[in-house]
Amino acid sequence: MTVISRLPGAVEEEWDWQLQGACRAADSRLFFHPSGERGQAHDDRDRAAKAVCARCPVRERCLRHALATQERYGVWGGRTEEERQHMLRRRRRNRGR
Repeated sequence: MTVISRLPGAVEEEWDWQLQGACRAADSRLFFHPSGERGQAHDDRDRAAKAVCARCPVRERCLRHALATQERYGVWGGRTEEERQHMLRRRRRNRGR
């Protein structure tokens, strides 16, 4: 679950970028895997979601949001849960240097 305390406030400028997302025209199930999904089906769905993200005008903003709020599930900003976790771990390691 998203860490609620990390969500931006109720200011329109903090959220209006979502209205421009390429994902708004796609089925949300494309971005969130069903329970137990594995193997080729999982990889194919992630690839298809990332293809939508690749043409998205707010992809970077979406990724920043997902990292800042530590979104646990789904493809956000063209990155999977695992990829975002790796990015956050790398950031923490780099800060510790």
